[in-house]
Amino acid sequence: MNPDFRGKFIVLDGPDGCGKTTQQKMLSEWIEQQGAEVVCFRDPGTTAIGEQIRKILLDPANKEMGDNVEVLLYMAARAQLWKDCIGPALKEGKCVVMDRWLSSTCAYQGYAGGFGVEKVVRIAEDSLERVWPDITIILDVDLQTAAARIKRPLDRMEQKGADYHQKVRQGFAELCGRYKHIVKVDAAKKPDEVQKEVRKIITGCFAGAGK
Repeated sequence: MNPDFRGKFIVLDGPDGCGKTTQQKMLSEWIEQQGAEVVCFRDPGTTAIGEQIRKILLDPANKEMGDNVEVLLYMAARAQLWKDCIGPALKEGKCVVMDRWLSSTCAYQGYAGGFGVEKVVRIAEDSLERVWPDITIILDVDLQTAAARIKRPLDRMEQKGADYHQKVRQGFAELCGRYKHIVKVDAAKKPDEVQKEVRKIITGCFAGAGK
């Protein structure tokens, strides 16, 4: 049976440089070919409030920011994004494809930053109308490959160093083992090969949904 993408919430996540933006674009175009209306938003950002928060979070000048502050700022931007964009889109039957969501905060601040994954999830439960998407695909890639893919100046989060980002990768792996709706894909392969695996997972998740 063909997958039904109406009103579905899909997230592509993973370490910096894993190819999320490329895969988001490829996946969105494919879903549209299946007959569903697709919208994409960036997290943090998209809304006027979210974009201001994004600047604060990623500005290298704010190097003294604590992990707890990061969690609260990311969650604030996310709550506004849900209110203004994601929630209304899903109610209209659109398919929402995101580049990052709660899984990022769990891996970065919760695991690598030491704030605690459980604490991140509890704050999300108190802050967001919906905590988890229908499916989260983690694009896993080693640090060397990821670093080689970033062709621009590094933002504050990207500047945190190899040890931190190795823990981020471990954090994403732990999430895959903890939650059934979070699945890992080898993102070191060529984009077309990665996309093939992403589509396979998505099809298996939504085939026959809503029928």
